[in-house]
Amino acid sequence: MQIEKFPGVMLREADVEQGRVLTTQWQPNLKYGWDAGIAIGRFLSELKQGRIVGTKCHKCHRIAVPPRIFCEWCFKPFDGWVYLKDTGVVNTFSISYIAWDASRLEVPSIPAVIEIDGASHGMGILHLLGEIEPDPAKINIGMRVKAVWKPPQEREGAITDIKYFKPLEEGRR
Repeated sequence: MQIEKFPGVMLREADVEQGRVLTTQWQPNLKYGWDAGIAIGRFLSELKQGRIVGTKCHKCHRIAVPPRIFCEWCFKPFDGWVYLKDTGVVNTFSISYIAWDASRLEVPSIPAVIEIDGASHGMGILHLLGEIEPDPAKINIGMRVKAVWKPPQEREGAITDIKYFKPLEEGRR
């Protein structure tokens, strides 16, 4: 018994062109949902209200931001939520002439990791610095910064509800 590798009849280009084969154009109307999860979902919801929230581990006393469900140091579930300040210090920064879409920027952006006040050392968020010249002599590690929020009616529950972090005049670390 011989088994055919490709059973059936092959379509010919002429069959399609002459309308002997039923074809259709279909534009799907696809909708999808995305769930941020418990920790990031709450984080984004709080940002919409103009607040930064983290999670606390009662075993190792670590406060994490962005919040997590479990502690990656001691592998215990985080026990509670902690409201944090919207201030912090620059942990590291870059001066970038390339936008998120790889296009060239005339005026550079200044992405930075901001260690949020009230969170454990080294805990922070990646965001932009604003109201400062993109000059390495004017920006430094340890510089104190404060969040600049969008107006409440413009917030949507995204990290961009914070427009940027601006330098604080109260000094540097």
